[in-house]
Amino acid sequence: MLDDATKDAIRAAYAKLKDGLPGFKARASQGKMIAEVAKSLAEAGGAAVIEAPTGTGKSMAYLIAGAAVARAQKKKLLIATATVALQEQLIDRDIPQYLKLCGVEAKAALAKGRQRYLCPRNLAMAGAGADGPSQEGFAFDTDLALWQRPPKDEETRALKRLGEAFNNGEWNGDIDAPPVPVPDMVRGMVTTSAGGCTGRRCGYFAKCPFFIARRAIGEADIVVANQDLVLADLTMPREDDAWGGVILPKPEDTVYLFDEAHHVPAKAIERGASDVHLASTMRRLTRLDKQIHAAYSHTDKETIANISLEEGSEKLAELGDMLEALEREIRVSWMPSPDEREPMFRASLGQLPAAWVEHAQGLRDATMEIQRWMRAVRRAVLDMEGGGPTQDALARELGMAMERVDRQVRTWTAWTRPDPEGRAPLARWVTLTQEQQVVCHASAVSAGGLLHNVLWDNAHAAVMTSATLSAGGSFRGFADAVGLPNDALTLSLPSPFDLTRQARLEVPRIESLPDNREGHARDVADWLDANLDWDAGNLVLFTSRAKLDRVLQLLPIDKVRQVRAQGSLPKSQLVAEHREDIEAGRGSTLFGLASFGEGLDLPGKLCETVVVTQLPFAVPTDPVGATYAEWLESQGRNPFIEVSVPDAIRILTQYCGRLIRTEADTGRIVLLDRRVVTKRYGERMLRALPPFERRVER
Repeated sequence: MLDDATKDAIRAAYAKLKDGLPGFKARASQGKMIAEVAKSLAEAGGAAVIEAPTGTGKSMAYLIAGAAVARAQKKKLLIATATVALQEQLIDRDIPQYLKLCGVEAKAALAKGRQRYLCPRNLAMAGAGADGPSQEGFAFDTDLALWQRPPKDEETRALKRLGEAFNNGEWNGDIDAPPVPVPDMVRGMVTTSAGGCTGRRCGYFAKCPFFIARRAIGEADIVVANQDLVLADLTMPREDDAWGGVILPKPEDTVYLFDEAHHVPAKAIERGASDVHLASTMRRLTRLDKQIHAAYSHTDKETIANISLEEGSEKLAELGDMLEALEREIRVSWMPSPDEREPMFRASLGQLPAAWVEHAQGLRDATMEIQRWMRAVRRAVLDMEGGGPTQDALARELGMAMERVDRQVRTWTAWTRPDPEGRAPLARWVTLTQEQQVVCHASAVSAGGLLHNVLWDNAHAAVMTSATLSAGGSFRGFADAVGLPNDALTLSLPSPFDLTRQARLEVPRIESLPDNREGHARDVADWLDANLDWDAGNLVLFTSRAKLDRVLQLLPIDKVRQVRAQGSLPKSQLVAEHREDIEAGRGSTLFGLASFGEGLDLPGKLCETVVVTQLPFAVPTDPVGATYAEWLESQGRNPFIEVSVPDAIRILTQYCGRLIRTEADTGRIVLLDRRVVTKRYGERMLRALPPFERRVER
């Protein structure tokens, strides 16, 4: 419960914010959000979903409420975001501003995964390999070498500069802020995954940037992390049979605030997905066999986990034969059409052919046995005394190989596990790469069950917030997607802006619907040419790269010269050049895809018209969405109305949010998709959008 002392602390902090923040305007929505976040986080097992439109002041609201409650409850406040930009904003601006203005003393830390930090051991090994092919015994043709080819000059220079900066204390090892640009190959070699890390056994542990950052997290009152890391941590088993708290604070000692929460369902599904590339897996078995030989040789053991080297090699060879047999079975029974650009076999309702399942059962058993053996082999390597660089290299390679075997185990288990009765099945499918190689996939189709178990039933309390979580005020779809408890609060706050006065929604009359690809592209180009104010700042959003490119081809050349298209330059550079032109009095128009439809802040004259060329329905070929839709249909339900339309409403509302960023902004949103007029669901979509002035040509 929220006690009086905590309420007083929240009121005092809010009063100081009002007095100290230049240009502060009291907003009823922000006050309501502070109150509801505080009440939800103060209750053990508290859960809430709060939709807070642009301009609410979300970050200050949840900082004021969350920090006060966490302090009173002796818990950590963990803020999870979907984008690096928001993480940096919180750490560099919002949290310091909150602490200073509100007179609060608290430590804040940014949490990142291992691969966002330098691995000093790998840096030393890569540097040794770059100095010569036989340096430290690592020849380029060995199975322990980091370098798979001789390094280029710029790679060697980058390695040297990274080493100098780190060793001299000029750089803290944050890979996102290196002293020099880091080539992709170098980045992959000087970082490590969880499997490649040996933790406290590593000779570089004391100065490891990841573990230094992890110690800072342990001392922090407020932790900011990306959602991927938080979900990864929540799904890690602990030694006490609980979940989470391996990298981040324990869930039972934490109050969670998920900002940009509309990303959580998809990220949670991705977290549980797995795949096996059959050809590359078979190739890696040969490399793994050589690494195992090296492990037995250097540990001087005849058997590990009661398995001799010869027996282990036989098991790896048998696994290779089983993978080949599955590939043959798939290729014999599935003949994709030659004109398929991205061939895919999706199992109807997740039910694979019986022969494939039989092969997968054998693979599951074999990989689980190899998995247990490899754990013992790596443990034996780690327990060696004075193994030197070879020990480090072996531990690294075996750890990374174990991650790949773990992925195989997850995939074959998913291919063989019966689906629970009455619940949506797993999606199971096979694809062919451009090189015609077979890849086997599996994924849950909903994250609700997972999040219910690892988050809502595990955390002290949790709140999710974003500008768009409901579909016209209905939270049913989002609540199902995140497994929200039935007694949780759902709240949609009103916009602090006068949207009826500030913005107009237009649906002009054009001839073609989007299913007529060429006709619709031509109509979009014609409308833009004749009706867009090319002397102003504009944002035009597309649902496909092909449509964007085709419209560019159809526009007159003088208009094309005023377009900055996503992909032509880095996003930050496109926006900077757009801003420069607008501030200089020249027109500029951004063409973008979905990633330009959210998180892009273009206030004032930077964006006076947002054009949405097509309703953002999900791609129907997505195997996860297709399997879920098929299951809903099997239950007599309508997936288009239950899932596709609400999802499109949420995304469309995000797109509309690019226009009005402050009280002074004005402009128009133009929707060039007549389905909102001609289809039965269209009126529902229009009603669900914010209360803009309407100009719909019937």
